[in-house]
Formats: sequence, C-alpha cells, structure tokens
Amino acid sequence: MAMARVATLPTLFVIVLVAATLFGSVEIPRTEVIQILLGKLGLYQTSTSWPVGDQTIVWDIRLPEVLAAALVGCALGVAGALFQAVLRNPLADPYVIGTSAGAQLGVTCALILPWQVSVAAFGLLQVFAFAGAMGTVLVVYWLSRSAGKTPVVTLLLAGFVISSFLISATSLLMQIEGKIDQVTRWTLGGIQLDSPAQLAVGAPIILLGSAVAFLLAPRLDLLLLGEDQAGHLGVRVELLKLVAVALAALLTAVAVTLGGVIAFVGLVVPHTMRLLYGPRHRALIPATAVGGGVFLMLADLVARVAIPPVPLPLGVVTAVIGAPFFLHLLKRTKREYAV
Repeated sequence: MAMARVATLPTLFVIVLVAATLFGSVEIPRTEVIQILLGKLGLYQTSTSWPVGDQTIVWDIRLPEVLAAALVGCALGVAGALFQAVLRNPLADPYVIGTSAGAQLGVTCALILPWQVSVAAFGLLQVFAFAGAMGTVLVVYWLSRSAGKTPVVTLLLAGFVISSFLISATSLLMQIEGKIDQVTRWTLGGIQLDSPAQLAVGAPIILLGSAVAFLLAPRLDLLLLGEDQAGHLGVRVELLKLVAVALAALLTAVAVTLGGVIAFVGLVVPHTMRLLYGPRHRALIPATAVGGGVFLMLADLVARVAIPPVPLPLGVVTAVIGAPFFLHLLKRTKREYAV
C-alpha cells in the first residue's frame, strides 16, 4: 500500500517542476515558456520565434535553478532520513553533527582569502563550503570512536561541541573581517548556480548517493530495533553506521555547495513521509528523495515570486511553509507515530 502511494510522487514531482519553471521574477507568457521547454527538448517545432532573452531566462537560468532546488531537496531529505535512522533520534537533521557549522566556516575563509580558483565548475566559496562540511564530519566521527565503536550519544555530543566551537570561530572571523552580511545571506540559503555545469557535477553524486541509501534500507530497518538486536540478526552495525553517516554527510555537503544552509527540509520531510508511508525504509528513502525535491521546488518558487525582483531567503521560506504543514499533518494523522 505504501509503495503504491510512493508511485504517485513522481507525477507530482513533474507537475511541480513544470509549474516552478513557468513562474519567476521576470514575467514571461506561460505558453511561451512551455514552447521554449518543448522546443529545446525537440518535442515541439514551430515557425513562431520568441525573444532570445526569454529563452536564456527560461532554459539557462530558471530551469537549472529549479532542477538544483529539486536535487538539494532530494539530498537533504535522504540525509535526514539516514541520520534519524542511525542516531535513532527524531530531532536529527542533516546538520546535526556539524555539517552546517563547518560549511559556514569554510565560506567565511573563502570570503577572506584573495584567491580566485575553480574546481569542477565550482568557485572558491563552494569548494571551501564542501571541504568545511566534510572535514567537520570526519573530525566529529574520529573523536567519537572509542574501542572500535561509535556510540550515538558520543557522536551527538562531539557534533554539538565542534559545531559550537566552529560557530564561535566563524563569528570571530566575521567580526574581524567585516563579512557578517555576506556570510549571513549565504547561511539563510538560496539556489544560486554560477554555471549549469555545476548540476552535471552535483546531480550524479546526489542520485547515486540516494540509490545507495535505498540499498541500505533493510539494514536500517533492523537498526531501529537497537544495535544489539541488529547485530544478532547479522547486521555489521559499526560498518553500517560509518557508511550511513558518511553518505548522509556527503549528500549534505553537496546540498550546501549548491544551495547554502537550508534549514528544516532534512528534519520535516522525512517525518512527513514517515507519517504518510510508514517507517519502512524501502518506501521511506524514495519518498523522502522525491518529496524533498517537491518541497524545495515549491519553497524556491515562493522565494522567487513573493517579493520580486529580490528573492526571499530560501531557508526562511522552508520554515514558514514547512512548520504549519507538518504540525497540521501530525495532528490529523490517526495512527501512532513511529520513528
């Protein structure tokens, strides 16, 4: 039953993707947008021409941004589901062990340094954000290891302490260098692609990572029974935790690179999908992937059109939209909630 309902999500995904592409801060006739999309895909031929500027806005700017929002939502949704399963904590989100704090420090350092470099179509800011996010997770995981094991409580405590330290260091650097406004805008989130080529780098990582998370689903179900019980049932618990945490951290780091720190998605989307489809990860992982993409595309659309021509911070929009919806869903759900 749950899998049958999950099958309806791809249709909703396509509908939202098209709708998000139709609207933007620059007004373009809806029929023209559809003709441009179909024409570029080779599905529509006509003698009617449209302004080159409109085609550039739709095909080179708006559509890549919508696709990037979908990918970021997918990555954060899956990462949130992984962290909630491994940590067995309903409040866990993709930034729980310091990914956000590390990325923020990386961005601050990139703004201070005078260098201009590009790696795989990404600039210095995105590269440092990715490196900061992944580096922080590696340090937190290393500090949490004890006698060949990684206790969940130790992992959470180490993540909290390291995050607090990095946030303080970032604040100090921002004060010294006068970069408060720039860093704050980035940490509020927003899809801003410097080049569509960035999608070619980020998309395979996110899609492959989501596929690997789906393969881990049966083991994640057993892990929810408890580490001892999962071990007795043949699960290599420590290896599973390492792979899941590394995978979730990688997905989060790529999402941060493409869209900054976007709060709420990785917390609310997995819980919402769990309420709708149940706790089994074979249904939950694909549901959070597609549902996260749908949610963030809608949030990005609202951010772009609410107060044109200046977009709203995407992280603010996700919280304003997501919190009331999730509370409404939680109240209306008749069955008992289970992580």
